[in-house]
Amino acid sequence: MRLIRATGLGLMISLALAGCVPPSATRTPAEVSAEESAAAMARDGRFDQAAQAYLALAGTSSGAADHYRLLAGEAYRQEGRLEQAATFLPTIKRQRLSGDEPVRLDLLQAEFALKQNNPQRALQLTTQAGVAVPANLQLRQLELRAKAMDATGDAWGAARSRVEMDERLTGLDQTQNRKQILAQLTKLGVDPLKQRAAAMQQGDRMLPWLNEALSQLGVAVARPQPTLEQQVGTMLPGQDANVREGYKMPERVALLLPTSGSFAAAGATIREGFFAAYADAARNRAPRPPVKVYDSGGTPAGAVKAYQQAVADGAKLVVGPLTRGEVSALFGQAQLPVQLLALNHPDDKSLPAGGVAEFGLLPETEGAQAADHMVERGLLTAYVVVTGEDYGQRAANAFKAELEARGGKVARMATLNGSGVNYASLIAGLNAAEAGTEAGVFISMRPQQARLLLPQLRLARVNLPVFATSHVYAGVDDAGANHDLEGVEFCDAPWLFDAQPGLPDHAEIAAQLPSARGPAARLFAFGMDAWNLIPYIDWLREHAGSYLPGASGQLTADQFGRVRRVLVWAKFQEGLAHPVNGSLQMDSAPAQPAPASSAAPPPSQG
Repeated sequence: MRLIRATGLGLMISLALAGCVPPSATRTPAEVSAEESAAAMARDGRFDQAAQAYLALAGTSSGAADHYRLLAGEAYRQEGRLEQAATFLPTIKRQRLSGDEPVRLDLLQAEFALKQNNPQRALQLTTQAGVAVPANLQLRQLELRAKAMDATGDAWGAARSRVEMDERLTGLDQTQNRKQILAQLTKLGVDPLKQRAAAMQQGDRMLPWLNEALSQLGVAVARPQPTLEQQVGTMLPGQDANVREGYKMPERVALLLPTSGSFAAAGATIREGFFAAYADAARNRAPRPPVKVYDSGGTPAGAVKAYQQAVADGAKLVVGPLTRGEVSALFGQAQLPVQLLALNHPDDKSLPAGGVAEFGLLPETEGAQAADHMVERGLLTAYVVVTGEDYGQRAANAFKAELEARGGKVARMATLNGSGVNYASLIAGLNAAEAGTEAGVFISMRPQQARLLLPQLRLARVNLPVFATSHVYAGVDDAGANHDLEGVEFCDAPWLFDAQPGLPDHAEIAAQLPSARGPAARLFAFGMDAWNLIPYIDWLREHAGSYLPGASGQLTADQFGRVRRVLVWAKFQEGLAHPVNGSLQMDSAPAQPAPASSAAPPPSQG
């Protein structure tokens, strides 16, 4: 990582310029002039010359020789030639140094020990009891300690040290550090990670990292439903009527979506939802900065090009891109100079760094919340039937992990493959006809498949309650077609049922825009939330328990900047879908409160 070198450079130059010599040292005018000259060399990046100048001063100084040798060693380190200090580092007397110099010497010697393949010595120097490490040196100490632990085979200790570093880093440094954390943890293997996770309390800061590592290893991890404690945009006491907590709107916004290519239709729906919410913001007198749309083309190269153009055009926040490949391409950049709200999750499962947030419609979210919903109903045994498509398998894995974490179990799992219509043998394999009253069925499939499956379940005398993901609902009411889905409960976006106060009326917008009807309405709601999240994304990330009442769900953010959704539950009754009472926390406050502002320029198309 660049971190150690950059930290040392700033520290060395600042100390050299300050002339921080031991208080007892007496310096001649010539010595002061020589030190200023050496410091100037360091400022100019001529570290080798600076080191030689400091060594010359050490040879002539009567009371500051160790001070100058330390500066010489730090200059060689910045030059990438720390081995040049091998002859004089051992001669520096720690007791003759002052201020933070003893700690700086420890760190320099620790780094040199690592270069000499002596991690035990480096670990000793970075874990000394009773040594107060100044705040500006703690980051470097932690990284050297992590490297020493890694070299001695202590992967867990190395990971813990790097987790301590995480919140102090930004940008590429944080991205690289997070990769190192997961690399260390995955070394431990699945079973040891599971054992450690099971022994931890929910508040342990290592637990989210353990779950991420398990996910990297292909293990479905339980992700409990977020706690919703405080809605964003709360009025601040003693302030003007329109001053709201957590609200921060950027001056200029870029929207990166595919307006061409195979994802253009999805991009158009999200874009229309985004600008529907943008227009509605005027009703709440919310600031509406200029928004420019850039075509990402749905490709990684197109997304990178569009992001770079948005930055060049002065964007202060970029929303998008849309596909996993596009998001991965941006996450892989050495630097993202402008804050990013990605509208998907990367396909390589990499974590976002500071200044980056992720927001996506994940089937895992629906599977986990279905498990929570069943447990809350007292149903601890589940029979799972899902489609063979990717979303069904992912929802099933998340459902199983969450149910088991809540003390339940999956009795049988079955997958619908191909285009068959007779599910008799599959249902027989479930062996669910004799299940008790504490059992239920979980499904994740399209309406056409569910309309075939449900009557055959009843025919086989499987009369258990059925719970589903949103895929079971086509987004429009069709009492005749959905008669066979009677009683099925499913989680979905609250906006489809006007179940969240403060949002534009769904029926009214759907009457005007085809993209707000049917299955596309979920993407439309997703686009609305992309706009509504903009002023609150930093607040959500930094305040656990805070949430935004959104169109696609109640929105929260975890410590990694991943936006999570809490969905509404609906039920088919006489062929019509109705929200289940008490399935969503209702609030009378608007979903998009904001300070008053004058009208902004209209969005532009690019």
